[in-house]
Amino acid sequence: MKTTIVWFKTDLRLHDNETLIKAIAQSDSIVPIYCFDADHFTTTAFEFQKTGAFRAQFLNESLADLDKNLRALGSGLLILRGKPEIEIPKVVQQYKATKLMAKREVSYEEKQTESRVQTALYKLKCELQTYSTSTLYHAEDLPFSIKDIPDVFTNFRKKIEKESLIRAPFEKPSQIISPLLDPIELPSLESLNLKKLSIDKRAALAFKGGETEAIQRLNHYFFETKGIATYKETRNGLVGPDYSSKFSAWLAMGCISPRFIVQELKKFEYQFGANESTYWLVFELLWRDYFRFMMKKYNSKLFQQAGIQNKELPVNPHDVKSLQSWIEGKTRVDFVDANMIELKRTGFMSNRGRQNVASYLCNDLKLDWRYGAAYFEQQLIDYDVCSNWGNWAYLAGVGNDPRGNRYFNIEKQASDYDKNKSFRNLWLKTLRMQ
Repeated sequence: MKTTIVWFKTDLRLHDNETLIKAIAQSDSIVPIYCFDADHFTTTAFEFQKTGAFRAQFLNESLADLDKNLRALGSGLLILRGKPEIEIPKVVQQYKATKLMAKREVSYEEKQTESRVQTALYKLKCELQTYSTSTLYHAEDLPFSIKDIPDVFTNFRKKIEKESLIRAPFEKPSQIISPLLDPIELPSLESLNLKKLSIDKRAALAFKGGETEAIQRLNHYFFETKGIATYKETRNGLVGPDYSSKFSAWLAMGCISPRFIVQELKKFEYQFGANESTYWLVFELLWRDYFRFMMKKYNSKLFQQAGIQNKELPVNPHDVKSLQSWIEGKTRVDFVDANMIELKRTGFMSNRGRQNVASYLCNDLKLDWRYGAAYFEQQLIDYDVCSNWGNWAYLAGVGNDPRGNRYFNIEKQASDYDKNKSFRNLWLKTLRMQ
């Protein structure tokens, strides 16, 4: 019996999962696992939690759904806790596995973990195979090598759109052969040293993790409300569930794939017609690809204060009080404060909000941008290492922005995007009542 371990990470789905499909094809039996990496539940150098309660809850929901979907096909999900390089070899030995298959990583810490696991497996004569499962365009189909990827997004986009094709997504498997696996046991938030938070009822959307929820959200946004048809006009909204797709949390956890989204988008276009809005969703997915490929190109530089440009920024000495006022939504700049309170209470913030609060931290407070990126890492349900650190470096002026120092006039932004103050009133009213 050839047994393969399938290590799920941020690819918590059955559809369009090359790792899973290849494991089934090459093995007599597979054992799906997920490891709660101890390093993901620590405090970072910036004194924030690496994984906050909102995302941990979303993760647990996603794993419960994955286990349910796996069991429907004859398998299940084995949950490990600890360091992957210690815990995964134990499973390899238990099931006498000859292969471990997993999603391929591109960012610094994740690659280090992957390397440690590979070293541990080598001693057990177990091979590690990795697959690229996160992007819309496959890395092998790019019209340039990773080291030659254009540093300006527009150049990247134009060449990709002209010369590359999006691969068809993999079908969901119809059956999985696995040994009998014990019922899933997910850790409580308390056991991860996190305090369970209830999401504020004013939240734009009550995010719930899992592939099932991701596909329901897609069907709602595409086919039930046809919100996608006006996406370009509404995407800078601030209030309510449908001003944007809200796919980001499920994309970040890998509950849905960008290729599956585009496949369903093509069905929508065939039925109802293509327009600028349907194209714009693909445009935004390309940004997501871009930051992942930039992470592959520049790696640890995107976590350094000088960024990929090796540029020294005029930064104030670290000011805990100013940083805390930004976090708590007490800067007295109402548009910044409303967005930061939304983030604190719900784990989510609009794209427009993110750009403004980042500009304020970098340009008005002149604090080290990495504290903002690290707070977002803790707080966001839809945290994605490449998009988060890539976007923060971009807005700080040390990343891929060809314009350099991108300053947002926050009062103008507020009057443009929150003319009647409905967003600010929604999130600031409790403060004013205190």
